[in-house]
This record gives sequence, structure tokens and C-alpha cells, in this order.
Amino acid sequence: MTKATKLLTALPPPQRQRLMELAREVSFPEDARIFEAGGRADRFWVVRSGAVSLVQPVTSVQRVTVASLGAGDLLGWSWLFPPYQWDFGAEAFSPVRAYEFEAQPVLKLCEEDPALGVTLVRIVAEILAHRLEMTRGRLLEQYGTRRRGAL
Repeated sequence: MTKATKLLTALPPPQRQRLMELAREVSFPEDARIFEAGGRADRFWVVRSGAVSLVQPVTSVQRVTVASLGAGDLLGWSWLFPPYQWDFGAEAFSPVRAYEFEAQPVLKLCEEDPALGVTLVRIVAEILAHRLEMTRGRLLEQYGTRRRGAL
């Protein structure tokens, strides 16, 4: 399995510094809903401390945790891709401190500095690939075991 990529540490220092100029420090109390699946994706976060659960609604009352994020992890990538809506929801599993970035200023910065833009998209793609690999592994563990046991 690939190693988890951390957005801020993966950026070269000059690019990280330019991006961090757009950051705002925020916090979320335990159990706060940070965003809902289907909502407008116009920002992203880098978790500084605490834990965030990515959740998928199954029914109007049932939600399934699909991933847990911690310090250094990127929260939110839907701001990069049309239709700019969250694919999952996110909830603070514990008190969370994070850097928040509004999408429009970051996208403008990427247009002004194409090297930063390419690097940022590459890093986000690595993060997505890692999370997809982890999800695949979890599904195989959960459903592969049940299938073998049913034979």
C-alpha cells in the first residue's frame, strides 16, 4: 500500500509559503458537521489536530464512516472538480483545528503560478489514489472475508 501524502509537506517550501498566505485558522467542536454530501464545495482544509470522519449517507438517518483523517491530512477535493459538490460528508470526531482555504483564491493563485498549480493537482491526485487504495483494501477485508466464509 502506498504511503499517505500530506499536502503541505509535499509542496516545495516556496510553493507552500505562497499557499499558506491564503490560509485561515479554524476550529470545529467534536461532532460538528463540517460539510454535507451534495453541498457546494468551495473550500478545503488541512487538518492541524484532531480527527475527522468522512461519512457517506446510506439512508436519511444512517451514515457510514468511509475514512478517518488526522493531522496533516487534506479534507476536501471536490472544489477542484465540476460539479463542485461534496461527494461525502465530514464530521469532527474530536475537536479539530485546521487551516481553511477558499477555492477561488487558490485557483487564482494556480493560474498565476502554473508550476504551483500542476504540483498541487499532482499532490491531490496522489492523495486520492492512496485513499482509493485504502478503501479498496477495506472493502476486500470486509466483503472478501464474508464471501469466503459463505462458501
